[in-house]
Amino acid sequence: MGLFGKIFTWWDGATIGTLLWSARKGEHVGTDGLGNRYYRSKPGKDRGNGGRERRWVLYNGPNDASRVPSEWHGWLHSSYDELPESHLPPPRIWEADYSPNATGTVTAYRPAGALERGGKRARATGDYESWTPDA
Repeated sequence: MGLFGKIFTWWDGATIGTLLWSARKGEHVGTDGLGNRYYRSKPGKDRGNGGRERRWVLYNGPNDASRVPSEWHGWLHSSYDELPESHLPPPRIWEADYSPNATGTVTAYRPAGALERGGKRARATGDYESWTPDA
């Protein structure tokens, strides 16, 4: 997309203005496994948020909130003050890796009978009894 796209678009990563504002007003505090960079307002700067610290993320790629891991989501929303790496337990063996939201794409789940899969429903097996008001 280039420089022109960076100036005017917000949906495909941070704009030039956001990048400059982050460098000037923000303090880089960490990066997650997906390459998203996390910032907070520098100490002593005008916070403008009722005196609270501002926290934000610059996505590595398209802006999609589902790409923020749960530990960083909690930090972004001030659920805790420490950075996620400092107080989280090690990952469990059963925890799944991130998978992007596939809704609206060709890889989205489509059950049997969906129009995208041909629209053929399974035949009724006889275990259904219709309700009638007279019964």
